[in-house]
Amino acid sequence: MSPAEQLAQGIAELGLQVTSEVLSKLNEYLALIAKWNRVHNLTAVRDSAKMVSVHALDSLAVAPHLHATSVVDVGSGAGLPGIPLALLWPQSRVVLLDSNHKKAAFLRQAAIELALTNVEVVCERVEAWQPPQKFDLVISRAFSDLPEFLKLAGPLCADAGVVAAMKGVYPDEELAQLPATFKLVRTVPLKVPGLSAKRHLVLLSPASA
Repeated sequence: MSPAEQLAQGIAELGLQVTSEVLSKLNEYLALIAKWNRVHNLTAVRDSAKMVSVHALDSLAVAPHLHATSVVDVGSGAGLPGIPLALLWPQSRVVLLDSNHKKAAFLRQAAIELALTNVEVVCERVEAWQPPQKFDLVISRAFSDLPEFLKLAGPLCADAGVVAAMKGVYPDEELAQLPATFKLVRTVPLKVPGLSAKRHLVLLSPASA
């Protein structure tokens, strides 16, 4: 099975419906990561088939459990999960936040090549960035442990918003150390097509909400 077929099948398994244009752009995006990876080392994953499950499908697996009109992807790196979500949610505004200049340059190029008019790239440290408005969804994949993530990125979350942390195994210890400013909404076990590793989506909201 080709990576493109693997992606289409995985999206169907996740119960997501995407247009042929979005599917094409997701494939284009993975090809762009592979191309830049040769020079800039955006990600440790080199194999294109593995990239489909570890990057694209892993990012898209959270979509059925979330809904937001404004999203910030903290420590976006190669644009994961921000770019797949921006492709899936064209009506949502998605900010890709990363302090690494090379990664930010890649994100800007990807946004141009994929014609992502709903994406903005910000090259700043999360604790230093002060956006004019807070976000419905603050999401991150492997940025840091939960207490640290909430300390740094929690202030970006609107009062009625959600902080979503993409995790591997169930993070018992991290959940036991949550700051009083946030409460656990729920933890969703995710089944990512083509991936045997455990995945969990931890959803939190401001305690004041």
